[in-house]
Amino acid sequence: MRVLVWHVHGGWMNSFVRGGHDYLLPSTPRRDAWGLGRGGRDWPANAIEISPDELRDTDIDAVVLQRPEELDACERLTGRRPGRDLPAVYLEHNTPKGPTPDVVHPLADQSEIPIVHVTHFNRLFWDNGRAPVRVIEHGIVDPGAQYTGERASLGLVVNEPVRRWRVTGTDLLPAFAAAGPLEAFGMKTDALAEALNLPDGRLRVRGDLPSSELHAELARCRVYVHPLRWTSLGLGLLEAMHLAMPVVVLDATEAARAVPPEAGAISTDIDELVRAAGRLLDDPEEAARRGRVAREAALDRYNLARFLTDWDETLDAAVTSRRRSEKGARL
Repeated sequence: MRVLVWHVHGGWMNSFVRGGHDYLLPSTPRRDAWGLGRGGRDWPANAIEISPDELRDTDIDAVVLQRPEELDACERLTGRRPGRDLPAVYLEHNTPKGPTPDVVHPLADQSEIPIVHVTHFNRLFWDNGRAPVRVIEHGIVDPGAQYTGERASLGLVVNEPVRRWRVTGTDLLPAFAAAGPLEAFGMKTDALAEALNLPDGRLRVRGDLPSSELHAELARCRVYVHPLRWTSLGLGLLEAMHLAMPVVVLDATEAARAVPPEAGAISTDIDELVRAAGRLLDDPEEAARRGRVAREAALDRYNLARFLTDWDETLDAAVTSRRRSEKGARL
């Protein structure tokens, strides 16, 4: 199958392009949000960059949409309307923004394009209207059990922690810093030190590292901290669990489904989480034991094979449904 998909969410796409299809990634010289292509990533050869100008003359079996604007962009570039002329699914990465739980999904008022949510929480909290809905939970390219925990620090991966602040739980970090030094990885973390103004030695900003380097460095931290209040389910958390890190997690959105308490600690009580982080920092053997539980749980629910199988079924269903509609129209 030839699947058109824009490179919007690099972490999710890293798993998606590991399937058995050809993935057509629009690419432009500007490498912006509408033409990032492979984005310089080491992806399989079936992740194929294509100029938007070539799409109209290219055979495409299905499109995976991720932004409402892609409906019109796809029709303009391919000459085919998603859901009508071209089999399509809409992938929703995000929790709703607005007066939850009454936010209506942009594709709620139609039945031709199924909405695929990445978590059951998202499916529950979006108003999906009459659109067909499915959940395909994340799948992770397993980085292996790299955990050493040799540094008595609390690692976290968070993008834009200053701009997003309460969404990412950035305001909670000083409490965790009282338990042990923080190591912050992720995009636009450079302003974090000034924003938090923590005492010397309580925060080390590591920045946005390539995946292989990130995994190796993160696995040297003794504990992973996940303080996000409002997120689908951070891929950083799932990757840390795959690394066999013990995790201390704010019990919000989908976290309870992903994290068994034996994998570290999960609670809405910040004081309880801070105490748990401190105990794990002080007890490397217990930290390693809980990290093994975290890895087992992650491999069970968020493995790559299950993820790709779920997507194969969903894409096959979209194509089959379109063919049935075309056959019915000819009768």
